[in-house]
Amino acid sequence: MARYTGPRTKIARKFGEAIFGPDKYFEHRNYPPGQHGQNRRGKLSEYGQQLKEKQKAKYTYGVLERQFRIAYADAKRSKGVTGEVLLSILESRLDNVVYRLGIAPTRAAARQLVSHKHIVVNGSVVNIPSFRVKPGQVVGVREKSKSLQVVTDSIAANSAARYSWLQWDANTLSGTFLNLPERADIPENIKEQLIVDLYSK
Repeated sequence: MARYTGPRTKIARKFGEAIFGPDKYFEHRNYPPGQHGQNRRGKLSEYGQQLKEKQKAKYTYGVLERQFRIAYADAKRSKGVTGEVLLSILESRLDNVVYRLGIAPTRAAARQLVSHKHIVVNGSVVNIPSFRVKPGQVVGVREKSKSLQVVTDSIAANSAARYSWLQWDANTLSGTFLNLPERADIPENIKEQLIVDLYSK
């Protein structure tokens, strides 16, 4: 199962944002990596800005190029603004929903929980991180996995971090995916129109 396994802080420094979640190393060195990181003044071209935005989206949601292209193609075929639909599709990935529900502290941890069969969708185990959750489906923790420390710690820390398109049930440690989120509800700092412009060339 393909995924990025390289240095995360270096990538976060490249974009100037802690895109993988809280990072104490990024806080201390929040400037571009490399020997001349603090003195770099080069201006990106239009293409460079578009490519950077696409790379940021890929790293943020933990997808590689092929998966990202598939998501973009689906967004382009759908009704609505392509860039906004693309982000909605990425938000509906199972690993992202697990992260948004607060079951895991990061998307990487959520991906691992899904891959190791700790997550159920409508009561059935699903171990595919890229599985697209549909409105009305219930995502929760498998019964015998509810005592996992990573799960209990994350839920305790994220009790207030809920989103309008998700309905959390603390008694069953599960949440209902109510609807695809609107762009205004997605907190990620991604300029999706630049991605659309890149693929439109």
